[in-house]
Amino acid sequence: MQKKDLYKIVGKNIQKQRLIQGYTQETFAELMGVSWSYVSKIEAGILNLSLGKILEIADYLNIEVDLLLNTKS
Repeated sequence: MQKKDLYKIVGKNIQKQRLIQGYTQETFAELMGVSWSYVSKIEAGILNLSLGKILEIADYLNIEVDLLLNTKS
């Protein structure tokens, strides 16, 4: 697996969990205190997120971090 593939998988996992929680990209961005375009780039797999940022996103979504790092879904 290449890094860019992992970024996309994590991005899609974030998008899936965000939708399960009922957030739009805009409302989730507001909750996180970031721009809508930042959330969009995360979900598109464009950004290389630190482990700390992934943990922070999991906290915002009130889920375990392993749901975001799951490469088997």
